[in-house]
Amino acid sequence: MSNTSALSHYHDWLRDAHAMEKQAETMLEQMAKRLENYPQLQARIEQHIEETRQQQTLLETILDRHDISHSSVKDVMGKMAAMGQAFGGIFAEDEVIKGAIAGYVFENAEVASYTSLISAATRAGDLESVPVLKQICEQELAMSDWMISHLPELTDQFLVLSEDPDSQAKR
Repeated sequence: MSNTSALSHYHDWLRDAHAMEKQAETMLEQMAKRLENYPQLQARIEQHIEETRQQQTLLETILDRHDISHSSVKDVMGKMAAMGQAFGGIFAEDEVIKGAIAGYVFENAEVASYTSLISAATRAGDLESVPVLKQICEQELAMSDWMISHLPELTDQFLVLSEDPDSQAKR
């Protein structure tokens, strides 16, 4: 693969990462605002929303440094996909569990994306961005680890609440 091709793919993947973070922000915001009985999950999601916004800023800095336009089409499509996912979850009785599982899967997709981006940045000669991409990857991995380690507790909490006819287990 020529360096020109590597650079072209790297730039495309940076745009994709920016769109992915826009999608993540929308998805996380929609989930966080519907959580009433899961304060620990809500707090961790709100923390990750702030991380996600910072990640967008970091990616915009990289995009700007390379004079790469942001893909507003990809950003809008990502946000629409997140809204559709959030809207679909409203009707699921077990929305909080399905949302947590989907969040875990999404975090791992982000980890894979940034792992690939780190390699592409190195190959394209953008060594300045590697530490930034590693920082973002570590944040995504931390969120993924948090989600999987808290899923059993979250599931138990959901099941207990779902047995109480006066509670709102899904929220």
